[in-house]
Formats: sequence, structure tokens, C-alpha cells
Amino acid sequence: MSRGTLLFLEADEDLQSRVAASLRAQGFEVESAYSFREARTLLACLKVDAAIVDEHLPEQPGADFVQEVRQKYPALPLVFTSAEPSPPELAVSGTLRKPYTPEELLACVEQVLASRPTAPAMKEFPEHPGADDEVDATLRALRAEYGARLAEKLRLLTGHLERARAGSTEELRETFELAHKLHGTAGSYGFNAVSEAAGRLENLLKPARDGKAAVDWSALESALREVASQVASAVPAALAPEPAPPAEEASRPAQPAGTVLVADEDPAWLAEVERMGKEHLLRVVTARSTEEAVAVARRQELDGALLHVNLGGREGGFATAARLRDEDGLHSLPLAFFGTEGDVAYRVAATQAGALLYLPRPFSAKDLSEAVERMVATRRPEHACVLVLDDDPEAVRVLEAALTSEQVSVVGLEDSSRLVEALATHRPDLLLLDVEMPGPNGFDLCRMVRSMPEWRELPILFITAHTGVEFRVAAFQAGADDYLAKPVLREELRARVQSRFERARLTRERAERDSLTGLLLRRPFLENLRSRLADTQRQGRTLALGFLDVDRFKKVNDTHGHLAGDRVLMQLGRLLATRFRKEDLRCRWGGEEFVVALMGATPRGARDILARTAAELAQVEFEGDKGERFRVTFSAGLAVTPQDGTDVETLLRLADERLYRAKAQGGNRIES
Repeated sequence: MSRGTLLFLEADEDLQSRVAASLRAQGFEVESAYSFREARTLLACLKVDAAIVDEHLPEQPGADFVQEVRQKYPALPLVFTSAEPSPPELAVSGTLRKPYTPEELLACVEQVLASRPTAPAMKEFPEHPGADDEVDATLRALRAEYGARLAEKLRLLTGHLERARAGSTEELRETFELAHKLHGTAGSYGFNAVSEAAGRLENLLKPARDGKAAVDWSALESALREVASQVASAVPAALAPEPAPPAEEASRPAQPAGTVLVADEDPAWLAEVERMGKEHLLRVVTARSTEEAVAVARRQELDGALLHVNLGGREGGFATAARLRDEDGLHSLPLAFFGTEGDVAYRVAATQAGALLYLPRPFSAKDLSEAVERMVATRRPEHACVLVLDDDPEAVRVLEAALTSEQVSVVGLEDSSRLVEALATHRPDLLLLDVEMPGPNGFDLCRMVRSMPEWRELPILFITAHTGVEFRVAAFQAGADDYLAKPVLREELRARVQSRFERARLTRERAERDSLTGLLLRRPFLENLRSRLADTQRQGRTLALGFLDVDRFKKVNDTHGHLAGDRVLMQLGRLLATRFRKEDLRCRWGGEEFVVALMGATPRGARDILARTAAELAQVEFEGDKGERFRVTFSAGLAVTPQDGTDVETLLRLADERLYRAKAQGGNRIES
């Protein structure tokens, strides 16, 4: 379960990568922003629990952003990071001096979240077995990658300083920027001596950059030599291979996609369900009675419970469900039932007992996987965005107040001429549309939205004072899904909106998701990619497209069996689904090929992200159909806008060509 959502505003990509990975490993969702504009957009669309703001940003000081946020979001906890003491008048919840370690930032974030006066008590985030080892391995890989780039950073720093000495004021500013980033980030990666030397260089550059002192070239060159000396000492250590892990660590299995309790009196059937769970990378814990089920739930963090409807007696599963829901912390535990009885009465009783699903017995491995996926999604609900279009600002405010919650953000719009722009910017999950407005009416706007392929399935609800037969017919003919009569009742509004969210999500997942990996299929991926590419071009951002292919996958199937091959694809799909930001796109292109689209990523940043994912996959040990152990790698090709092209076809072609170049060179590499 997520411990909360953090906005991380930091222009240094290396520091973003290091810190975000560490915070995500500790259970936080991290939304990264590199500029004021990105941060404003995220705050407008998402509910965040805290924000981390760096002082040194490209457009203006981070202190200015803090003041802006304080005016709009006065209760939002803010952590301010800076290489210098923060101004005492700055209204922040916590401060941190650079360079800092991810552990120091984590402690600061936890402290400011714990000190919120209205914050509910936070449940302790349980780490799965082996979590510390997995996090350590990821952070070691990140440190090694950063260390391997230190020599290049030194070369850039030296070149900028040489051009600055030739008389370029702009180059002097660039030199300061590089020294500032090296000071802040190297320490976070554990290169403390490099960080301290870069900090001394930064301090010499700052007054010269600001025009407050003459440039002392002798002192700058001496400071640069010290940086070079520390980099030379650090690089061999960074590139040294990690010691081989103990045998028991090397054989650590892939982590499960979800944990579910299955309760039934039949031990043979429970053993079969455990086997199905293992096949689909699910963790199944079992119980043969109500008391045993409650005991398991008390000691084991669960994503859901699947109960035999007649456990311990006729309809005993319903009593078990009630017992589980009475336990501390389990009142919202997702539930499903199964049984041979499938008539309407049983299914209605299951629904009344709080069931999400009712499965036949026996059910298949695919049924089990889909049930767990749905329970996990309920346990960790997605954030949804509602776009409200009404020319009456008072009506917009009422609807915003009625719908806004931890899981739902609301964007109000009073000008219908901005509807297309708002759809592209906010990408809503539902549209509330007034019928009577100046200019095009609601019917015309609804037809317009339905004519746009990307928004053909968007749930649209009309809000109107007219509910006669003619209106209802016209509303549904225009393409609306439902309507609400004014004045709108808050409870009815929430119920109808939530129902549409859930139905739209399930319909979308069935139509757009690959059943094995859970990733987007090719068609919906391409539709989303074209839209995202247009957005990035309009906003002046980059987009990186990566083609991935599992190395020697045919040999995996031939040697270890097709079920083992499926487990490889499922694990890679899980990594791609959980290691990227929400705005990024992931797709199973076909067979063992995958495609990812990373919004705002630079060539180096995209390469680093894929390298970390490749390192994680390479550490996973899979089991063949005969019990043998094996590992896999993948190769990738990268193309980045705008230098590699500005249309989808060109980017896909170049990325595909580079992928085949990587495989021709032996695989387990990334070409860009």
C-alpha cells in the first residue's frame, strides 16, 4: 500500500533518479518535475501529500515556487533543499542541506508527514521479504552508473571553464551550474570527497557569476584540479565489480504481483490454487477454517481474500468475511467468493457481503490472476481526474467541492472554446458537461468529443435542469453515458461518477491490456503515443521511445518450456509497470518485444532508466518447467525527440533499427 504521493521538484536528473528510486523503494509514489511549469501541472491534476522543492532551479529560485504554493495550497507540507541555509521567513515544513543522502531526505519527509495536524495515523508500511536486498542492489547499480559518468562530467566542467576564461559570461554561468549539480548529487551517491571539492569550486564561482567579485582564475583552476583528483580516486572504486552475493541471495525469486488469502476446506484444491498462483507470480496463502483465515490475516499483509462461500457450513464464507472485516485495519479488505452454487440468490448474498467477484469452483489460473489484479487495484486505487465544463463559476465550485477527494481531482472550465486544450492538458477520466452554454451547447460539444478517436470511450455525464423525454433521447443520441438533474445531490453525484470510473476502468483494461503482462496492447499504445507526442511538442518537452526485446527468448522456450517463458514476460511486464512514472507509456508490442515512451526524458536519462531496469531483470532467477534455474537479459534501442524525429513512425523505425544493432552485437546492451 502506498505511503503517499510526493512531488519532487529538482532540475538535476541524476539526483532525481537516485532519490526517486530510493523513495519509491520505501513505499512512496514519486511524481518528478524538472521545472515550475511541470510542477504546477502536477499540482493541478494530482493530490500530493508533500512536495520537495530545490532552491536552485532553471527559471527562478525555488523559494519563489514555495511562496506560490503557499498561496494556493497553504496546508501542503513542503521540504526545501539547498546548498545554503534557507531564509528564516520561508514557510516550509522542513529543510535539508545539500548534499544529502536519500536516507536523510526520507527521514525529513516522514517527519513532516507525521507532524501534519490533520493527518490520519499512517499504517506502518510492511516491506516484503528481501526488500532491503532488492533496494540495496538497485542503489548499488545507480551508484555505479553515476560513478561511470564522473569522468564525462569533469570533462564538461573543464571545457566550460576554459571557454569562460576566454571571456564568455554564459560559459561562466554554465560552469557554476555544473559545479552546483556535482556538489549536490555526488554526495547523494556516496562520492563525498567529489561533492566537497565541487562545493568549494561552486563557492568560488558564485560571486563571480553574480558579478559581485572579480574572477580569481588561479583559485578556480586549483579548485578544478582538486575536483579532478577526487574524481580520479572515485572512478576506479565506482567501476569495481560488486562482490558476489551469498548463494541464498543469488537465488532470490521474483517478488509476487499480489498476495491473496484463499480459504477452503479442501487441501487438494488449496494446493492446486497455490500452484496456479506460483505460475502467475502471485503469492497465495491458504486457510482451511474461519479461525485459521483470521489468524493468517492478522500476521500477513493481504491484497485481498478469496473465500469458499460454504466455508465451515452453508454460507459460512459470509460469516468469515464479516470476521475478517471486523479485524483492525481490515475493514476495507477486498473480498471475492467462489463456489459451485452460482444462482442469483448466492451471487446477491455475496455482493451484500462486500464481494467484488463471484467465481465458479473450480476456477482457472487466469481467473485467479484477474481476481487478484482487480483486488490489488481496489486496494491501491488509481487517481482519477474529472473535467467540469459549465459557464456558471458557482456551479463549477459546487461540483469541485462535492467530488474532490484523495482519489479524485477536479478541473473546472467555464469557457467551452478551451475544451480541446483542456482534454489534452488534463487527460480527464470523466467529463461533466452542462447543456445550456453560450456558443456550442452541450449536445454539440458531446458529439465533438465523440468524434475524436482518443476520447471516444470517455465517460460523459450531462448536468441539466431539463429531464423530459425529449432531452433524455437527445442526450443519449449525442453520445452521453448518463445525466444528472439540477440541483445535483452530492451523494448521487459521487455514486454515479464512481460507478462510471469503475466500469470505464474495467472496460478499458479488458480492451487495451495484454492479459499476460498487464501492459497496453499495440493499438491503444499508439493512440496514446500520438497524443503524448503532440503534447510534448506543444510544451517544448522531449519524448524518448525505447524498443525492448528479451535476448534469446526462443532458446528460453525451447530449453525451459513455454510456461517459463511466460513467467519471464510477466516479470518484465511487472518491472515496466512499476518502475516508471504515471505519465509514461508501456506496451507489449508482440511476442517478447516491448515498447516504452518516457515523457520529458533526455537521451542520457532514458538510457539510465532502461539500464536500471535491465540490471533488475538480470538479477531475477527464474525456474524452468523441470525445476532448473536460469536468468535472462534484454536489449533495447532508443530514439528521442526532436533530434531523432518528430513523428511516431520515424521514432519507432529508428528505435527498432537500434534494437537490432544491439542484438547483433551480442545483446544485453542499449543502443541510442
